Amino acid sequence: MLKKTYKILNIFAKNLSMIYAFRDIKRLSKSKSESYTYNSLKKFVEEGILIQKKLGNSLLYSIAHNSKAIINLSIASEYEAWNKKHIPYMDIEKLVNKIHTYFFSLLITGSYARDDQKKESDIDIIIISNIDSKKIYAELRHICEMNIPPIHLYVFTEEEFLQMLLDEKSNYGKEIVKNNLILYGGESYYRIIFTAMKNGFTY
Repeated sequence: MLKKTYKILNIFAKNLSMIYAFRDIKRLSKSKSESYTYNSLKKFVEEGILIQKKLGNSLLYSIAHNSKAIINLSIASEYEAWNKKHIPYMDIEKLVNKIHTYFFSLLITGSYARDDQKKESDIDIIIISNIDSKKIYAELRHICEMNIPPIHLYVFTEEEFLQMLLDEKSNYGKEIVKNNLILYGGESYYRIIFTAMKNGFTY
């Protein structure tokens, strides 16, 4: 997948509920070529990753809710996250090496996700896993506190995170969805989001 193509998919990754017109996708992806944008979208539609509808003279696009879309969203999101110059990747790797399961998602949120962090800012890290969240937190707490800059760690099970999204009230889970960089486990993360959407969650 080419770098320009990642930009197109990342538009949908930011809000999986949105329907975008062709002109908006071209603008948001900062594409200078109308034909390249059209051909990229056409390919995604043919592959079943995007859904295309025509409204008058406008072409509208939305993300498909299937495994192929989830896998491609995961690749695009992780590619974007791993190419941010301001993220302290060595600190993240140090933390990941202490997680005693391969089945987890790791996201950065807060100021580092927005790229407006200050010198004194903590790194807000979210871990979503299929095992006991308290156990993971206890194993990682010390390394997070000792890190420079300090890591502010939040750990949820997949079920806990899903329930936050389905709760009618505003909560931290919903804030995470609106502002994040996905470094690990994008596929598992998007499966949770799509499950939540099927049960009434909207951005």
